[in-house]
Amino acid sequence: MRTLTATIGLVCALATSSIANAALSGCAKNLALRVTNIYENGDTEFHYDYCENIHDGRGYTSGIAGFCTGTSDAWVVLQEYHRMTGGKDEFSQYDAVMKKLDKSGSGSTTGLDGYCKTWEKLGKSDPKFRTAQEKVRDEMYFDPSQKLADSLDAQLDVTRAQIYDASIQHGIGEGYDSIGGLIKRTNESFKADASGSSGSTLKVNGHNVDEIVWLNKFLKVRMDDLKNPHNKETQKEWSGSVTRVKSYQYIVAQKQYRWDSSIKALDNDGKVAEVKCKI
Repeated sequence: MRTLTATIGLVCALATSSIANAALSGCAKNLALRVTNIYENGDTEFHYDYCENIHDGRGYTSGIAGFCTGTSDAWVVLQEYHRMTGGKDEFSQYDAVMKKLDKSGSGSTTGLDGYCKTWEKLGKSDPKFRTAQEKVRDEMYFDPSQKLADSLDAQLDVTRAQIYDASIQHGIGEGYDSIGGLIKRTNESFKADASGSSGSTLKVNGHNVDEIVWLNKFLKVRMDDLKNPHNKETQKEWSGSVTRVKSYQYIVAQKQYRWDSSIKALDNDGKVAEVKCKI
């Protein structure tokens, strides 16, 4: 969905806890995906058929992870779909334009007439297209976000889910507005040990930092970035999306650190809503 870099910058300090936590899976992963869906799509469902130009400079935004024609990830989805269909399908007509957009990073929609209609149609009717979206979402966003969480040695579901949500909105990379930049600024703020009661301790810059203390600081850093990003093209869009950070602040305040069958979060109106696991 967001601007990508060729490599993932694991800029955060490595932790040394002997207890490793696997990437979110099962209901914990399902809940993380559904919470992010609230802020990306307006509800907890997976909108494979979603497609529109939200005029944020990234062309058409579409699918379950807001894949954009101007940031290359939509093209990755189409290529994955081509592999599943044998290379000739309803999206083939856009290949030449998508290749050019992939190189230029342009948000232009010229030459993409009917693109959203095609995406909507196949998103509703073709299981292969849905699978392609899921595969690319995990490979480009979910899996890298969990590697970032691993580099912190994060033990709590809420932390790992927040890193995924931030990765979806800010992008995987090392830039100031990217997830790597957020983590770097969070880590740099810790100059001494920081105690807490979460039951999980991170090693940050040689200091012992309670995981929830770290997460609360990360949420503050992210909130500040949403209100005043370096990329001014995203400022209007991002400044109106602070509810997703407030939601995680609410989740933390309710001490919902580990996720099972359901959690309570805030919807886009700031109201408490129950999010249920559906797998």
